[in-house]
Amino acid sequence: MFKSLCKFLIVTTIGLSISCSGTNKKPVIKFSADSASIVVKNIDEASLLQVKNHYEGNADSVALISVILKPGGLDSLQDDIEVPGKVKVAGDSVVFVPEQPFQKNKSYLVENYIGIKFAGLSNLLNGTARHNLQPQKQVLKR
Repeated sequence: MFKSLCKFLIVTTIGLSISCSGTNKKPVIKFSADSASIVVKNIDEASLLQVKNHYEGNADSVALISVILKPGGLDSLQDDIEVPGKVKVAGDSVVFVPEQPFQKNKSYLVENYIGIKFAGLSNLLNGTARHNLQPQKQVLKR
């Protein structure tokens, strides 16, 4: 009885220390100060290293971020339009620069898989792990 209680306490302590380590922070997506680009910041070190390695290998084919122009409230017939642009890694951030400037008073849906984890320890323990990855999504209004 005592041995099983000790094992339970050790496993629980390890689990809590892993889940509370601060590695579960999501990247922050926002417009740059001049609204000329979209910046993804707060990327954990492991994900940033993967992004840099992939980017250095083939910078032209990197599709790390997708940006979609959302139709306005009165534009019910307009489809979502993907915004063409280039992605670059700058320091500890990933930057999306559109081919054409972002339009004022328009909403943009930004999706990316940077730093997305399949399942954390807490997801596995409470049974909420998903079978597929969901991108991080954020709507930005210019």
